[in-house]
Amino acid sequence: MKNLIVIISALFIGATTSGQILKPVTWSYAGKKTANKEGIIYMKAIIEPGWHIYSQQVAKGGPVKTGFTFNPSKAYKLVGSPQEPKPVTTFEKVFNMQVSYFSNSVIFQQKVQFTNSPVVVTGSIEYMACNDQKCLTPEEVDFSIPLK
Repeated sequence: MKNLIVIISALFIGATTSGQILKPVTWSYAGKKTANKEGIIYMKAIIEPGWHIYSQQVAKGGPVKTGFTFNPSKAYKLVGSPQEPKPVTTFEKVFNMQVSYFSNSVIFQQKVQFTNSPVVVTGSIEYMACNDQKCLTPEEVDFSIPLK
């Protein structure tokens, strides 16, 4: 009976440690007022070593590109589309194509015009993290970014 308890305990402990969810990307957000009724929101991804996320520009048939959805609001309107720095572009065998991605960290920026201050810009980010061995299921994270 004692051996059975030890075996069950070992299996339970093993299942909890191997079942940990990988979270190689952490997002943070900031907003900055740049003029009377204008501002920029910043969406920063900190990416663990060995991992990367993809650019907003990925051809069909490739990995899930990073995408932004902004909730409609009468309080603000977007000016243009989210901007990103120059990504690394390389051929990835798994997708059999050239892909562009970011490692370590990346900051996306979105210009916003608003009617009254303060305003809160809300929405979500969809992205996929990969390393040399695997890709994780695409994730969606919500954001709420105040512009004061």
